Amino acid sequence: MSFLFSPNFLFNWLFSHGIKIAGVLIVALVSVRVGKVFISKYLKSLFRKGVKFKKISAVLEENRIDTVNKVVFSIFKAIIWIIALITILPEFGVEIGPLLAGVGVTGLALGLGARSLIQDYLSGLFILLEDQYRVGEEVEIASQKGQVEDFNLRRTVLRDSNGILHYIPNSQIKKVSNFSRK
Repeated sequence: MSFLFSPNFLFNWLFSHGIKIAGVLIVALVSVRVGKVFISKYLKSLFRKGVKFKKISAVLEENRIDTVNKVVFSIFKAIIWIIALITILPEFGVEIGPLLAGVGVTGLALGLGARSLIQDYLSGLFILLEDQYRVGEEVEIASQKGQVEDFNLRRTVLRDSNGILHYIPNSQIKKVSNFSRK
């Protein structure tokens, strides 16, 4: 056990494995930084070229772009760091074959179990991308008519004329009637 802490062993390990680990971390860090700039510029150009339903203020348009940018960048960043971790683990002697198989089975189970949650987030992303409605607009969603009080990727909150709040998961939204845009 004492050989693990000998200067010769540590130097050799750091020189062989440490350089590889540092290289992977630097590539991951640079990829995240470059990806952030690229994703931001790409999404802004995509939204600028997109069809607009009506003129909206620059502030609302920027908020919409920022929201989509945050979602896409978070997914991108998670993928980069997971790849970096999988690349680094063998340098510490961890076999990644069984680990990847276990993660695959766990991911499949979670994916099936969280299917409605994933559908909610995907539907919310498309509602946001298509700019179907915004907070403050009068809409009819899932046979509930009211004013949009809150919206996120998971659910939409409506307040009807009686003052009742309705929480509607975005995956249940099949049709939207927007009375604020005529």
